[in-house]
Parts: sequence; C-alpha cells; structure tokens
Amino acid sequence: MHIHPLITDSATLANLCTRLAQADFITVDTEFMRESTYWPELCLIQVADTQEAAAIDPLAPGLDLTPLLDLLVDNQDVLKVFHAGGQDIEIIYNLTGKTPHPLFDTQVAAMALGQGEQIGYSNLVDSWLGVSIDKGARFTDWSRRPLDARQIEYAIGDVTYLSTIFPKMLERLRRTGRGAWLDQEMERLADPANYANDPDLAWKRVRISGRKPEVLGRLKALARWRELEARSKDLPRGRIVKDETLGDLAGNPPRKQADLAKVRGLSATWAQNDIGARLMQALAEATPLSADELPPKDDKKPGLGKDGALVADLLKLLLKIRARDIDVASRLLARSEELEALASGVRDGLPMLQGWRYDQFGRDAVDLVEGRLGFAVRNGKLKMTRTEEPVA
Repeated sequence: MHIHPLITDSATLANLCTRLAQADFITVDTEFMRESTYWPELCLIQVADTQEAAAIDPLAPGLDLTPLLDLLVDNQDVLKVFHAGGQDIEIIYNLTGKTPHPLFDTQVAAMALGQGEQIGYSNLVDSWLGVSIDKGARFTDWSRRPLDARQIEYAIGDVTYLSTIFPKMLERLRRTGRGAWLDQEMERLADPANYANDPDLAWKRVRISGRKPEVLGRLKALARWRELEARSKDLPRGRIVKDETLGDLAGNPPRKQADLAKVRGLSATWAQNDIGARLMQALAEATPLSADELPPKDDKKPGLGKDGALVADLLKLLLKIRARDIDVASRLLARSEELEALASGVRDGLPMLQGWRYDQFGRDAVDLVEGRLGFAVRNGKLKMTRTEEPVA
C-alpha cells in the first residue's frame, strides 16, 4: 500500500479524492481535541482504500476540504468504514449537516461475530491480524504543529489496518449469514438525528430526581441557556455550569440575581455580571413541562412491580444464555430497557420482537414471559427448556 506524505494542499487532496471515489470502500478515522472546547477541533483526517492511504491536515492554511467532505457525505457508491465511529461521524455532521452514507462500523460488526460489546481498535487489530499497535502516540496533542513522523505513522495505521480487516470481516459475516443483522444498526448510526444537538432537548442529558413539571420546566430552560452559552463561547458545557448545579438551580431557583452568590458551583461574581443576568432571564421565562414531555415515572422499570422485576431478571438471564449459544454480543440482541418493557406487558415497538432479533431471541423471550419456556441445568450448563402448556 502506498502511504502519502501528510497532505496540506488542496490540489493533492482533490486528486486523492478523485481516485478514492472509484473504490468500493474507504476506511476513515479522525484525530481531534475537545477537552477545552464545545465544538471538537478537527486536527487530522485519515483515509485509505486497498491501494493507498493518507493523512490530511485540516489545520493547514488554505486547505479546501470540500472534495473530501463531498466524498464522505454525497457519494453513495463508496462505502465508508469506521471503527467506533460515533465521534468521527459527529465531526463530519458538524461540518456538513450530513452524515456519511452508506457506512459500516467494525466495532458493531464485531458484536455480531462474538467479539464482545465494545472491542477497542488495538484489540481488533490484534485479533484479526496478530499485530500489536504501539499506543505511545494515543494521547498526543493533535493540535500542535508540526506533527512528527511517529504521530502520523500512528494515525495512518488506524485506516491501513482497517482496510485489511474489513474485507476479512465482511467475508466472515457472509459465511455466517449475519451480514443482514447489521443493516438496521448501520442505518441507525447514519441517522443525522443522532448528531443534531437541539438545545431544547439538552435537559434530557441532565440527571435529576423527581418529575415535577415546574422543576423540569426550569431544567429545560436552564439547559437550553447553558447550551447556547457554551456554543457562543466555544467552551465545554461543564465550564459554564456543571450538571449538579443546574439541577440545584432548577429545584431551588434563586429569587433574585444577588442570590446566585450563595449557589454552590457558581462564582460570586454571577450575582452582578451579564452571564448571571442571562441565567436569571432563562429562569424567568421557564414554563412547566407539558404532560407529553414528562419522562416515564420510572425509566428503568416501567410499571414492573416486584413480580415484573423478577421476570425482567429472568429475561436478562435468558439473554445471556442465548448470546452465549450463538456467540454474539448480548446488546446486539436486546437492551435492558426492552427486557423490562416486555416484562411489564409491552409488545409493540420493541426491536427485539422484529426481524432477525425476533428469530434469534425475541420469540424465546415472549415464550418465557408467557410460560412456555423455562430453565434447566444439563451437564453443568444452564439451558432453556420448553413446556407443552403455559405455566399456571
């Protein structure tokens, strides 16, 4: 494989993208910094096909990324392959308002091949290629220039190894008949709604006890205010106000701006400055959360009760057994909240009761809940056992 020198000019990048546009697939990775900013700072982009690979410097003066971004989000003929690509996709979405499509994530595919819930890249490379990756450059400051040869070599490895692993992984998926299992997961990853950061929904990321509409309404207003402040200043949300302070303000709102000096987690200067005034304005404009926006009474166990909780535990045991038997990550079959919903009587809209998931697990899960399936120990192993009649 030909490894290009670091690309820092528009003509070289455009020529590379013209060639990559003829490939069946390309592998993609990014290096970025986000510890001290709201928006992740894109510092390096790596791409490869089976013939060539390159690292591109988005910080190079005058570099036009348009050909690369067009290749990633507008070219439907080239499959884009990532590993644990959520943050990479988020960065591309921030730049374009679109997500790469079609795409393939090798971490998700590894779940279908029995390689655990979230296999890391170095473990993936080791398991498929027998290569140990030097992690020395992993925590480097990618924003500093110039980048040294070791940094670039490390970054390029993230796509060159992946371009070798992907065809092997695809062949195994075809051989085991599990490729179709991943279609829904890949489409979910490519859904732009996953990466659109709506300030009006920011409150849902803040953990707070209770369901009082007026408290949650204040939390919604405050979270929206914080999101907009963080964006305008390009600072992490926690640098504006931490989550726990936001929750305290929602539950015990100050009556006047001067009271902000007494709030733990806020600087005393907020009692007089502009940002404190904007916080108070957000509180003043808050309205109680509407009934259709209120979260469920118990997100984890909707209407379960003691018996339902026991059924949910049995379903989790069943999930472990089934995942072990077919050698697949249990999270790919079903998630805990689905099991608890099933135990509480829900049947509609659960992914595990649709398509391949129903065939591999959902049917057994329903049979367990309805008394047509039980457990037995045979030869020291826990197995599923069927009953002719539902258990009374």
